[in-house]
Amino acid sequence: MLAWKDASISHVKNGIYGEIFVAAMLAVAAVTDDSHEIIRGGMAQIPEKSRLYEHLETVLGWHRDGVGEKECFDRIHEDWDEHTLYGWCHTISNAMVVTASLLYGGGDYGKSICLAVQTGFDTDCNGATVGSILGMRGGISAISEEWTSPVNGTLESTISGMGKSAVTDLVEVTMKHIEG
Repeated sequence: MLAWKDASISHVKNGIYGEIFVAAMLAVAAVTDDSHEIIRGGMAQIPEKSRLYEHLETVLGWHRDGVGEKECFDRIHEDWDEHTLYGWCHTISNAMVVTASLLYGGGDYGKSICLAVQTGFDTDCNGATVGSILGMRGGISAISEEWTSPVNGTLESTISGMGKSAVTDLVEVTMKHIEG
């Protein structure tokens, strides 16, 4: 419900479904490490008759049918032109990239986020989405030091008044909100 409220501020239909899809995948990732279950759990929360659902089924079908990693991402590029006004940031193309990155990354944090970024489209959002899903799935121990060390436990935000924050402090605040 909160994902719908948030997305509906600036999006309609598939844009809203995309946020719901990701929120649901994050929830499912907290209880399973199976990428297919995570993706299916996200898809279970969006309309089966939506274009988003149909395109996600396409990516799952390619993977199931043995389409290779490169060919899968090439097919996404054939269907979506990231060089058009909205092609690079459209919900469907980016959800396809996220889904393919989770499938072809095989649960490897570095490989998965690199697939999401190197493919193009909305690179920062796709990398962050894949990273957050895999972070939820495996926790900090599933993220190698090559990714955590440069951050040095600190988040620097451009949000007015935030500046630098210790990640542990942000986790504590988040847990307080969760625990109510």
